[in-house]
Amino acid sequence: MKNAARLFDCMAIQAQSPQANFLNAKVNGAWEAYSTTQIHTQVYQLAAALMDMGISAGDGTTEGRDKVGLISNGRPEWVIVDLAVQLIGAILVPLYPNIALKEIEQILTEAEVKCIFVSDKGLCSNVTAVQVKVPSLTHIFSFDRVDGCTNWQEILKPVPKTGIDRINEISNTIKEQDVTTIIFTSGTTGRPKGVMLTHKNIVNNVTGSSQVLTQIPLNHQRALSFLPMNHIFEKMCMYIYLFNGFSVYFAESMDTIGVNMKEIKPDIFTAVPRLLEKVFEKIMIEGNKLQGLKRKIFNWSIALAEQFENAGKGPWFKLQLALADKLVYSKWRAAIGGEVKAIVVGSSACPVRLARIFTAAKMVVLEGYGLTETSPVISVNYYNATNRRFGTVGKLIADVQVKIADDGEIITKGPSVMVGYYKNNELTAEVLQDGWFHTGDIGAFDNDGFLKITDRKKEIFKTSGGKYVAPVPIENRMKESPLIEQMMVVGAERKFTSALIVPSFPNLKLWCDQNKIICTSNETLLKEPAIIAQFQLIIDGFNTEFNHVEQVKKFTLLPQEWTIDGGELTPTGKMKRRIIMEKYKNEIEEIYAGNINGTLVTH
Repeated sequence: MKNAARLFDCMAIQAQSPQANFLNAKVNGAWEAYSTTQIHTQVYQLAAALMDMGISAGDGTTEGRDKVGLISNGRPEWVIVDLAVQLIGAILVPLYPNIALKEIEQILTEAEVKCIFVSDKGLCSNVTAVQVKVPSLTHIFSFDRVDGCTNWQEILKPVPKTGIDRINEISNTIKEQDVTTIIFTSGTTGRPKGVMLTHKNIVNNVTGSSQVLTQIPLNHQRALSFLPMNHIFEKMCMYIYLFNGFSVYFAESMDTIGVNMKEIKPDIFTAVPRLLEKVFEKIMIEGNKLQGLKRKIFNWSIALAEQFENAGKGPWFKLQLALADKLVYSKWRAAIGGEVKAIVVGSSACPVRLARIFTAAKMVVLEGYGLTETSPVISVNYYNATNRRFGTVGKLIADVQVKIADDGEIITKGPSVMVGYYKNNELTAEVLQDGWFHTGDIGAFDNDGFLKITDRKKEIFKTSGGKYVAPVPIENRMKESPLIEQMMVVGAERKFTSALIVPSFPNLKLWCDQNKIICTSNETLLKEPAIIAQFQLIIDGFNTEFNHVEQVKKFTLLPQEWTIDGGELTPTGKMKRRIIMEKYKNEIEEIYAGNINGTLVTH
C-alpha cells in the first residue's frame, strides 16, 4: 500500500497478483468465484455506463459531484459499484438494507442522488415508492432479476480502449482529499447525519488497521463478509482485504453464517458482539444437552475459559487449557470451519466474558473502537497477547491522536477524521474544533496505553438527588450474566436507578428445565416467582460492584427482544434509548409508583 492514495488504487495492486477466486458468492445454492479480471472488467463497464448516463465529477467540489445510491446486502456487485463510482469521481451514498422508507426519502433527497442500485425486489419496491418525492432520482437498477426494474447487467457493455483511456484520464485527476462517500449515520436519536469521508480518510485507516493483520498467522487469507457494507467498519475491513490479497466470500444471509463458515473455512471475519452472543448461546444449548461426564467436562471448560488472561496464568493453567482445547474448544472451531484465527469486533461493547471465552478457544477477539466520523478505527486490540487487554478497546493505531478532555470525553485528531457533515456546517463546527473531533464518548487510558470506554457522554443522567449515573458500564457488566440478553438502565430525575431487562430466553428455558419449571409463553415465564427471585440474585450480585446511587434498585422483565425492525435498535444494533423509554413508559412509571423497597415489576 506504499503508493496508495485513493481507494481504487487497490485495483492496480490486485492486477499484479490476479486471483481466480477473488470475490465469491452463492448463486443458485452453489459458490461462484469471480476472478480479478472479471471484477475489473465489470468495474470499467459500469463506470462507462454511468458516464453515458451523465454521472460525473461535475465541477470537482463535493456539492458538484454526482451522487450514486446503493442499498444492498454484501455481495460482489457492491464492491463493483463502489469502485466504478470512484473511478469517475462521483460520490457513493450507501444506505442500510433495513432502513425505513422515510429515511430513504430523506437521504436520497438531501444527497440529490441521481441513480441508485438495489439488491432485490423488496428494496426496489421501497425505492420506487419514494422516487416520486425525490426529484433528482432518474434511474433504479437491481442486482437480482426484478420485474419492472432495469437489471444492472443490461447496462454493461464492452468498453473499447478509448473508453478505458477516458476513464483512466478522469481517475488520474482524483485526489486523495476528494470526498469518495457520504455515509448517513443511523443515529440513536434524531435525523441521520451525512458523514463526508475522503479517499485519504479511509486509505489511512486501512493502512493503520492492516498492521493488525501482520501478526495473525493466516493460512489462506480467506475472509467471510456478512455485515452491512454501507457501515464504515465493514467497508474499511473490505478494503483491507482488497489491498492485501484476500479472497472474500459473501455470506448468503445472517441465518446461514454458520453453514457458510463450514463451507469456506475462513481465517478471519468481522462481527458485532450480538453475533458472538448468539453463537455462544448455541454452544451453551448444545452443551447442556450433554449428560454425565461429558456435561461436567463441558462446564469445566467454560469455567476455565472465563478465567483466561492474555498474559497467561502459569504452566498448570496452560496445561488445563490445552486439555480443554482438545476435548471441547477444538469442536467449536470445527463447527465454523476449523481455520478461524481472529474475530474483529466493533460497533458496540463486547462483553468481557465472551471475549475471554472465544480467545481461550483460540479464536482471538480483536475488539476495537471508532466512529463513522473517524473512518472508523481509533484503537484496537492486536493479535499478539502483549498488545491486547480484556475490558479495553486496545491501543491507538498509527497516525491517530487521542486526548481525554477535562470532562472525560475522548477527542481525536488525525488523517482519518472526516471533513465534516454534508450540508451541516453548524453541527460540523460543534464536533470539529481545531481539528479535534469530539466523539461524545467518555473514556480513559490505563498505564500501558490501552483505551477504555466508560460511557456515552449524552447517556449519563442525573437522579433527582443530583447524583450522576453512567448507565453503560452497569449494563455491560450485568449483561455478562447468561440470563440477561438486553438491558437498559433508567433513572433520570428519579429517586433511584432501575432497569428494563430482556432475558436471554434460550438460556432461561434451559434454566427452567434444570429447575423443573414448565416453559410456556415468555409472558407466563416472567411471572414465575422463582424466575423473578433468580434475576434478583443476579442483580444483587452485580450491585456490590457499584456505588449506592448506581445500584439497580428495581427492574422489570420484558417478554420481547428489542430489534431493528421493532424500532428499538439502530441498524448497527445500538439501543435507541429515547424510543425505548417512550415505548415502555408505562412499565417505567410502574417501577417508580411504589417506594424503594417495593415489589419487583414484571410483564
